[in-house]
Amino acid sequence: MTKGPIQTEMEALLMAAFAPTHLAVVNDSGKHRGHSGDDGSGESHFIVEIESAAFAGVNRVMRQRMVNKALGDLPGERVHALAIKARAPGE
Repeated sequence: MTKGPIQTEMEALLMAAFAPTHLAVVNDSGKHRGHSGDDGSGESHFIVEIESAAFAGVNRVMRQRMVNKALGDLPGERVHALAIKARAPGE
C-alpha cells in the first residue's frame, strides 16, 4: 500500500523531532471506514510506534504530548485519531 501525504508528513516530522531508532506510522483508516471521524481521505486514523532516546526518563503522558507537539496541527485537524506507543531504547 502506498503512503499518503499525511502519513509521509507525519514520518518526516517525527524523524526530525526525535531521530528515532524505530519508527512505524501505520495507517489504520481502513478499519474505520464509515465511522465517525472518517473524512473519506483514507488518512484519518493512525498508529505511531516510536522509539527514541528523547523519551528516556519521561512518563507515558509526557511522551504522548511530545509526539503530539511534534506533529503540530495534524492531530485534531487533519487526523481524527492517533494511537501513540512511545518508548525509550531498551524498554
